[in-house]
Amino acid sequence: MAVATEIDSALERKIDDLVTAKFNALVEAHQDLPRAGKEVPPNGKSGPKRLAIVASKGTLDMAYPPLILATTAGAMGWEVAIFFTFYGLDILNRKKLKHLKVPSLANPAMPVPVPNILGVLPGMTAAATLMMKQWMGEARMPSIESLLETAKKQGVQLISCTTTMGVMKVKPEDLIPEAACGGAAAFLDFASEADVTLFI
Repeated sequence: MAVATEIDSALERKIDDLVTAKFNALVEAHQDLPRAGKEVPPNGKSGPKRLAIVASKGTLDMAYPPLILATTAGAMGWEVAIFFTFYGLDILNRKKLKHLKVPSLANPAMPVPVPNILGVLPGMTAAATLMMKQWMGEARMPSIESLLETAKKQGVQLISCTTTMGVMKVKPEDLIPEAACGGAAAFLDFASEADVTLFI
């Protein structure tokens, strides 16, 4: 009986030693893997997702898309930067911002089709712009100014292209307070780590 007990004890010790050795080997082999509770980001990097947008157009209808996308991403906790270049600078220009228009000429996307011959008539651009503002108001869409303010509160970077500013004769004092001046290299550095990059 005593011999059987000793054999059982020896087997238990041997099994314990083997299990411990196997466990230690597994831990050592997988020590570089993330610990429990930490997920591996799908993009292979840590931190929030990043959105980079180039805004190149300065009409009222083309000012909404980059700002809607930016503020949506900002609300989701993403890092966001919008690079305003060429006519897109009008969105940041304090004088032109309040007078963004919708072109009626050669704009096939207009909900109310306007023949080109009518689009050239005086007042058609103003009428198309007024119509769009009414649609936006009925849909309870915020104004461009409100979207810019929201974007800034969310930490969205509103970058005015310094090279284009020189070409378009835009001075830093012409820009809204929320805007910052920056070159293409600075934006590309941000965009190089972006999960989503858009040109609008």
